[in-house]
Amino acid sequence: MEKKLMETFQKLYGGEGDIRTFFSPGRVNLIGEHTDYNGGHVFPCALTLGTYGIARKRNDRKIRFYSDNFSGLGVMETSLDDLVPSPAAKWTNYPKGVIWAFEKKGYSIAQGMDVLVYGNIPNGSGLSSSASLEVLTGVILKDLFDIEISMQDIALIGQYSENHYNGCNCGIMDQFAVAMGKKDCAVFLDTNTLQYEYATVKLEDAKIVITNSKVKHSLVDSAYNDRRRESETALKDLQKVVDIRTLGDLTEEEFEIHKDAIGDEICKKRAKHAVYENQRTIRAVKALKENDIAGFGRLMNQSHISLRDDYEVSCEEIDILVDLAWKINGVVGSRITGGGFGGCTVSIVKNDAVETFVEQVGKGYKEQTGHEAEFYVVEIGDGARRL
Repeated sequence: MEKKLMETFQKLYGGEGDIRTFFSPGRVNLIGEHTDYNGGHVFPCALTLGTYGIARKRNDRKIRFYSDNFSGLGVMETSLDDLVPSPAAKWTNYPKGVIWAFEKKGYSIAQGMDVLVYGNIPNGSGLSSSASLEVLTGVILKDLFDIEISMQDIALIGQYSENHYNGCNCGIMDQFAVAMGKKDCAVFLDTNTLQYEYATVKLEDAKIVITNSKVKHSLVDSAYNDRRRESETALKDLQKVVDIRTLGDLTEEEFEIHKDAIGDEICKKRAKHAVYENQRTIRAVKALKENDIAGFGRLMNQSHISLRDDYEVSCEEIDILVDLAWKINGVVGSRITGGGFGGCTVSIVKNDAVETFVEQVGKGYKEQTGHEAEFYVVEIGDGARRL
């Protein structure tokens, strides 16, 4: 793969100079959805799928981008003096946003660069191709320009650029998982304090299977920002009666005592999900540490029900995939993963049931929706790095 990409890079940009290769993973969140901007816990892991980048410094201020995934767009050119988002910039708004954010945060980028990227994360699948590209850009800048910056700060810059440059009000989870991932481990992250620990995910006789619905409803960004607003409204109402900074500060019992302070019924449902999902995530990590994989799976299932009914970020196609999965012997747990309204499910499936799972879920999904699902049996890999 790297050899082929290097040949493309040299053909496009010439072969001289110090050319460097990088990799940034995608991520899947095992449990803890829509808790990251509500001050709760998340439990994502980095994947061995991701985004490759090849880059070289230039002597002027020009930046040239090429994506092997969108080869029809050719080389897209901009400069350090033109870091403004625009529809015409298409996918390059993500790396441009990170360069802009580095400068905003006081890091000097004085020269341009030639960049080629190629990702094997399916687009729009909810496996964080955008965060992967953002963190990749951060790692390239750190390496090419000898910038003293931690991986955690690269994650925060990626989030900052997505919030303030690309206009999606995302939490920190995606960029953090991509930057800080570790092989065979998921990251148990308290998004309120950024304290984290690695928990080993050693599934002796099971695999993590991601199922791509191949559906992406255009709702995702607008509804995402709506859910944030609804959660914030609920928090403000609760703060009138209980001393909390985030919804993640509440236990389920405390929420039940104070929930009637929330004036709006829809906001109440959103808050319920945020509180209960946070507690589920804490319990799920405990279950995993105790090697209680069945308990972990039950919590994944409950997470899906809450995301479907209380947070309302699922959709018909995803619910069909989850219902089909739940019917199969050997499925430990299955739920929607990512922002919602399409994208993927994540399932833990016993080794001897993986083939049946792919066959039956694929067949049932095609019959009920007319869409072909895609399946990836994934490995947990390391975070973003120079190769």
